[in-house]
Amino acid sequence: MSALSDEVRALAAEPNFASLTTLLPDGSPVASLMWIDADEDALLINTERHRLKYRNTCRDPRVHILIVDRADPGHYAAVRGIVTDHIFGQVARDHIDRLAEKYMGEKFDLRRVVSERVLLKIRPVQQRVRHSSVIVE
Repeated sequence: MSALSDEVRALAAEPNFASLTTLLPDGSPVASLMWIDADEDALLINTERHRLKYRNTCRDPRVHILIVDRADPGHYAAVRGIVTDHIFGQVARDHIDRLAEKYMGEKFDLRRVVSERVLLKIRPVQQRVRHSSVIVE
């Protein structure tokens, strides 16, 4: 695994959307449009325990994330990674509130929570950033 690049971290810090691709039991990929975040070491995805993406990462932790710059769709980061941690409890709950503030300007609506929140910590294996017409690796 490699260190999370500053460019990828910067794209994840802004309210840019990400496509998270996980693998179904038969190996077929399935993608979900997600809110994204990062810490110093990893990309962070917040979901719920009952969701397919969570179940897929428990069985096979390999994922692909595409983060697209909302101001310039030709600027994006593509990251192949491994889900190294599933974090539950108040940490995951607080994190979804921070994401909701970032993307919607308000706390997350608790009525939308169906099952326990879980924070997926994803360490990069390979990452690249594209700047409209130039690829930086």
